[in-house]
Amino acid sequence: MFGSNKELPQLAPPLDTPYTLEELKKYDGSSPDAPIYLAVKGVVFDVTPRREMYGPGSGYHIFTGKDASRALATSSLKAEDCIANIDGITAEEMETLNKWYDFFSKRYNTVGRIVE
Repeated sequence: MFGSNKELPQLAPPLDTPYTLEELKKYDGSSPDAPIYLAVKGVVFDVTPRREMYGPGSGYHIFTGKDASRALATSSLKAEDCIANIDGITAEEMETLNKWYDFFSKRYNTVGRIVE
């Protein structure tokens, strides 16, 4: 589910650019000229290099332009679960979310963080 650690990309130093959830919506892949971002646990990742997986019409497009922490924690592909709020998730779901966070942080550049 989380892939192997073979051939991990060389990542740029992480950025700490602040994004609101409203601003993050602009980076959902709708514009071919804009990068594609998604957030996990408040950290924004640039998934543009895998546009075929995260762009419009792809399987993981549901997660883009938002903090998808709850959906990733609960293994949900429902739009209503693509939210940052993880209140009430189980310990097992938190472990799953942490694995997803590790997955993204090892494969995609960190470009910012979510602010209120």
